[in-house]
Formats: sequence, C-alpha cells, structure tokens
Amino acid sequence: MTLPSLEWIEPVVADARERARASADLPVVVVRVDQQRLYVWEDGRVTDIFEVSTAENGVGNEDGSLKTPPGLHRIAERFGEGAPKGTIFRARGNTGQTAEILTGPDERSPRDNITSRILWLEGLEDGVNRGEGIDSLQRYIYIHGTDEEGRIGQPASHGCVRMRNDEVIELFPRLPVGTPVQILP
Repeated sequence: MTLPSLEWIEPVVADARERARASADLPVVVVRVDQQRLYVWEDGRVTDIFEVSTAENGVGNEDGSLKTPPGLHRIAERFGEGAPKGTIFRARGNTGQTAEILTGPDERSPRDNITSRILWLEGLEDGVNRGEGIDSLQRYIYIHGTDEEGRIGQPASHGCVRMRNDEVIELFPRLPVGTPVQILP
C-alpha cells in the first residue's frame, strides 16, 4: 500500500480532540471514506493505517439510509473483549458462533455479520450525527470486524466501518471509551 501524504491529519486530530473535549492521552481515530482507510493518531503521530469498508450507499446521516454518518463521534461502548476471532455478535451479544471468514472480493455472506469486536459510536454533532432521525448511536453505527474480509478497501457495509478481524482485535485494547472518531467524507 502506498502511503498517502499525512500533512492533512494533524489539524483534523487537533480539532477532533478539542471539540470532543478529549484528553491528550487518548488516541484519535480518523476514517477517510474517500480512501477507505482508518488512521490511528497516538503520541503525536499516525501509528497505524488500516484499510476499511464504509457504506456501500455512501455517506449520510438519515436513519434507515444504510449510509456511513460523517462528523465527529466518540466511542461510547465496546464489546467483544476476549472473544475468539470471527465470533458473531447480534445486538452486541456474543452468539457463541464463529463466522467463516470470506477472503474473495466477490464472496458475500448470507448475513451482515458483525464479528470479533465492536466499537459503538456516539455522534457528537447536533444536526449532523446526533438528534432525531440522524443519531449514530440510535442507528447502531460501529467499527467492527466482518466475515466479508475480501471486500475490505471498498464501500461494502450497511453504514458501519468494517475492519479485518485481526486488525480490529489488535486495535480494540488501544481505543477506550471516549476515544474521538472523526469520519471524513
């Protein structure tokens, strides 16, 4: 993967941290929908860049739109600590089932399985991702693992930010509740 220029990210991180009133010791996550990438900012620098999949229907905030909501969020709740890779979650509960991980670009799962870990996002911007009919928390917008790993890097989700299972498992312990997440269209 060719690394993009990262000059743009420092002011985005500073703005997200200030508006989220987040302490300087918390990481900041920036999702670039246009690049299908998730950036992790820790200790004054980008520490990781992960390919992701945002919504197949694009960017938007309307309930039922199956679009990825833009704007500033924070991690409100976390689920899946210690669960085996590929564990399937329904309504944030561990089903005890493990998904077959599909790695082909054209392979589709019969369900929109949420696997391995869940980072539930709360919108922090009234009228953008917080409020009646547009609320990210009420829309159940997550960063999570997927059984459709072959589709990572292209828009494929139903609104959430999908990650490869090994990567969301690696990232999960580093992102506590309160971590700012900025989603840029």
